[in-house]
Amino acid sequence: MTLEDLGYNLKLEKYREENNLNSFAVGRVISEHKDRYTVKTETNELDSELIGNLRFTAKSKCDLPVVGDWVAISEYDDHKALIHAVFPRSSVLERKAIGKLSETQIIATNIDVALIIQSVNRDFSINRLERYLTICNSSNIKPIIVLSKIDLIDKNELKSIIESIKKRINNITIINLSNQSLIGLNEIKSILSKGKTYCLLGSSGVGKSTLINNLIGEKIMATGEISDAIDRGKHITTSRELIVSENGVLIDNPGMREVGITSSDKGLEITFNTILNLSNNCKFNNCAHTNEIGCAVLEAIENGIINIDSYNNYIKMTREKEFFESSSIERKKKNKNFGKMVKNVVKQRKKNKF
Repeated sequence: MTLEDLGYNLKLEKYREENNLNSFAVGRVISEHKDRYTVKTETNELDSELIGNLRFTAKSKCDLPVVGDWVAISEYDDHKALIHAVFPRSSVLERKAIGKLSETQIIATNIDVALIIQSVNRDFSINRLERYLTICNSSNIKPIIVLSKIDLIDKNELKSIIESIKKRINNITIINLSNQSLIGLNEIKSILSKGKTYCLLGSSGVGKSTLINNLIGEKIMATGEISDAIDRGKHITTSRELIVSENGVLIDNPGMREVGITSSDKGLEITFNTILNLSNNCKFNNCAHTNEIGCAVLEAIENGIINIDSYNNYIKMTREKEFFESSSIERKKKNKNFGKMVKNVVKQRKKNKF
């Protein structure tokens, strides 16, 4: 295996040379456990930790390595390494951190394509699909929808689901998949290529780990039996993990109960491009598209041009984004005031000494 198989490219090598990192080896973070990381190189998988300077100069958790990151390392002892630097990220897949008003959580980095997996039984939700699309579009990650467990419904039901998606989501690739009969597996394989990175997104039990096992051709990921009570697979994956295969680099993720929206306008603009394009025709530039006179978006809803459910989902996510932004500004203000207070206390103590 080469670094190129892991996704390494000329842009990363140029950064390495320009920042005098040539004396360090290069690897990619394939798993993360609190303050420990597993870094994969051409020949080894190394138990790694950060050097003190990298840890203490990080402004937030987002500056620390996550699954998918490229890092400069120095090996020591047997299969151990120190991480000295994190390379720039080509893409960052993130969501609002659960339970924290103004913080983001990075899901994975340096991703080319996201496979958004939804089972066609109880898990299916177009609203959730639009959320996944929004976080992908905000980072220039190409999204592909995979409808799993199609063996659980008949052809007419599947056709109805696909039509409902196409009414709300434009120009998106949709692949039908059964991990049991392997329908759709070859279609997924055909879009994968060596050296590219693919992130699997979806709720618990939709078949992400089983799909990886089928793509690899062996059982490397733990999977659960189907629960009769809830008609879906049991949650197994508990941490993000990067797997290298002939079909490219695959990143499995724990099932996400929440896909909170952060402060990115770009993701919403791309996902809801019909609404954003029509908003240019609104009477007022600051139109909120709720009850304003002369709102082109509301008019389009009345004329059936815009799906009402998609509109409601857009309004909900827009408000989430605005709330996240206001909370973030407030948090930064508090941190700044706290910093000033600490400086004043230190300054006063120095004066008192003399």
